[in-house]
Amino acid sequence: MTSTPSAYTQGPGLSGALLVGASIASALAYTLDVPTIGIHHLEGHLLSPLLSDPAPEFPFVALLVSGGHTQLMRVDGVGRYVLLGESLDDAAGEAFDKSAKLLGLDYPGGALLSKLAQRRHTGTLQVATPMLHSGDLDFSFSGLKTAVLTLTQQHATDEQTRADIAHAAQEAIVDVLASKALTALKQTGLDQLVVAGGVGANQLLRSRLNENIGKRGGKVFYPDLEFCTDNGAMIAFAGAMRLQHQTAQRDYRFNVKPRWDLQELNYSD
Repeated sequence: MTSTPSAYTQGPGLSGALLVGASIASALAYTLDVPTIGIHHLEGHLLSPLLSDPAPEFPFVALLVSGGHTQLMRVDGVGRYVLLGESLDDAAGEAFDKSAKLLGLDYPGGALLSKLAQRRHTGTLQVATPMLHSGDLDFSFSGLKTAVLTLTQQHATDEQTRADIAHAAQEAIVDVLASKALTALKQTGLDQLVVAGGVGANQLLRSRLNENIGKRGGKVFYPDLEFCTDNGAMIAFAGAMRLQHQTAQRDYRFNVKPRWDLQELNYSD
C-alpha cells in the first residue's frame, strides 16, 4: 500500500466548499491508510509556475492575481514569503468580472471581456488607473466598476461602444498590474517575476509584462494555461514541495481556514 499523502485545500476560501474537499480527502486517506496534508490555496497558485519548463529559481517576486486575490509577494523559497502589497478592496479578477457583467457578458466574464476588447474601434474611451501613482505596491479596483458603469450610462451601448469600454477597462487593470509588478522588482533588486492565478492567462497582461520587464533584463514566468485557474495539480505539487519541510499527519480529524494569511506558513530555517 502506498503511503503517498492526500493533499487538499485547507484554505482560504468559502467554508462550505473547503469542508467538502477536506472531508472527502480525509475520508479517502483514512480508507487508503495514507497521511493527509492541508495546503494553502494561494501557495498552490504561487508554486504552480515551477511545474513549467523553464521554471523560475528562488528568489523571485510573485504576482498572485485571481478573482479573489491580488498580491505581490517576495518568495525566497517554499514557506518563505513576504507580502509586498495587496488589493485593499476588489481583486483584479473581480474587476474584470464585474465590468463584464455591466457590459452584459456572462459570468465569469474576464475572458469574454478580453475577447470583446479586441474589437474596439477608436480606443478614445478611458478608465482611470486606480492607485497607479500611490507610491506603494497596494492595489484598489473597487472604483473601476463604477467608472465602467458611468461610461455605459454616458454612451450608447451598441456593440462597438461596448467593445471600446471593455478595452478601456482592460487597459486600466493591466496598466496598474504591470506597473506595480515592475516597481516590486526594482524595490527588491530581483529580476524574476512569477505570475500566478486566473488573470495570469490574460494575453494583454502577459504581453505588457514581457515587454516592460524584458526591457530591464528581467524574465517573467507563467504557469501553463491549464494551471492558471484553480486545479488539483497545483495543490498536489504544493503538497509535494511542503513535504520537504513538514510531516503529513495520520490524524484524520480536520479543520479548514476560510481566512489564512500566506505568511503564516513561513519557516525560520
